[in-house]
Amino acid sequence: MIAMKIKTRFAPSPTGMMHIGGVRTALYACLVARKNGGMFSLRIEDTDRYRFVPEAQEDIIAGLKWLGLEFDGEPIIQSERKDLYQKYAKELVDKGLAYESDGAVWFKMPKEGEVRFKDLIGEREVVFNLADQKDFVLLKSDGFPTYHLAHVVDDHLMETNPVIRGDEWLPSIPKHILTFKAFDWEIPSYAHLPLIVGTDRAKLSKRHGAKSVGEFRKDGFLPEAILNYMALLGWTPPNDKEILSFEEMVKLFDLKDVHWAPAVFDVTKLEWMNGEYIRKSQNSNLKTQISNYLKDLSGGALEHPTEEEIEKVVPLVKERIKKLSDFVPLTDFLWEKPEYDQSQFKKLNIKNEKEVLEKVLEKLEEMEKPWDAKIFEETFRKLAEDLELSASQMFQLIRVSVSGQTVTPPLFESIQILGEEETKIRIRDAVEFVKNSPVA
Repeated sequence: MIAMKIKTRFAPSPTGMMHIGGVRTALYACLVARKNGGMFSLRIEDTDRYRFVPEAQEDIIAGLKWLGLEFDGEPIIQSERKDLYQKYAKELVDKGLAYESDGAVWFKMPKEGEVRFKDLIGEREVVFNLADQKDFVLLKSDGFPTYHLAHVVDDHLMETNPVIRGDEWLPSIPKHILTFKAFDWEIPSYAHLPLIVGTDRAKLSKRHGAKSVGEFRKDGFLPEAILNYMALLGWTPPNDKEILSFEEMVKLFDLKDVHWAPAVFDVTKLEWMNGEYIRKSQNSNLKTQISNYLKDLSGGALEHPTEEEIEKVVPLVKERIKKLSDFVPLTDFLWEKPEYDQSQFKKLNIKNEKEVLEKVLEKLEEMEKPWDAKIFEETFRKLAEDLELSASQMFQLIRVSVSGQTVTPPLFESIQILGEEETKIRIRDAVEFVKNSPVA
């Protein structure tokens, strides 16, 4: 016998932008297909026309492509198959297994017996008493199918097996199994993935940091970090390794290793993992990732540093950022003159900033070019001592003067990128600022 080819699908409803929770379903379905040399398809379940969001379909496709979850073939769009579902609904009516009422077609549920079902996740066996089940709508009065009919028809025609979907559909299994049986079709295996909850164990929502894929992209997360993190929500690799490439996931993933208990989404852990991916990225690759991120963020409308400019800064910030977006506030001062804020100078607790900065400027004018890091540090440590300031106060004053902020990449390396003349110009600007805006 020839083994049946594995075919999986991701079947989102375009009622909103692609949510982070959907990433795990798509990822698991893709991993199962790729591991078994099968097919991974995309199906847009857009038959709920009241909640339909026109731009959501494009967002879903863009999100999958950005994540690297490439689907096979063209997407199947359910709204374009309306006649097909109507034909199959009529078939069940003709068989006496469904009936029309109030403009809709209803499935006639048996009133006795039971449905036994074994889920691939945790090999759970669930028994449903048919006495507790009610008739349900197959075809709505607007002519569009419900999920219960459309997914059964499509999963049969697409030869989907296994069907991988969220745990919220488990109570509907009797409807789906009996619909397959009504058509005399083979019933596929089902894997109902565990619920994803927030750190407080409540249903996942925006207050837990869960957003759309597009928002995570805008926040500066890397697609490979998102996939890695979402893979671990419900699945533990056999080797307990946390940082996994997509290729490693394909090799190691197995639905039987997925737990059925709810999985906790922790955005802090995701940020940590994203930082790990940034740190292990080659500088040349990270430079490109940051450049592409800035282009995406601006939509091409804003000026941003060139790749060559970014490349100089990457070694200074690589250990300090968790997301690509962290690059912006940390390095903006290198490309644009800072806007000074009294509060930043006030934090330094220096009473005579103007006089101190004038001394700093004198020392910079006297220093031999090109400035040397060792001499720079020795010069301003000595100046701090002469002016009865701590070295920390001195270097923070210089930092705020050239950047407008108290946190930057390493000071001297930043000054080297700024250049000697621009550094002196900024110290002069700071003198004028504190002269006109006393901060003591």
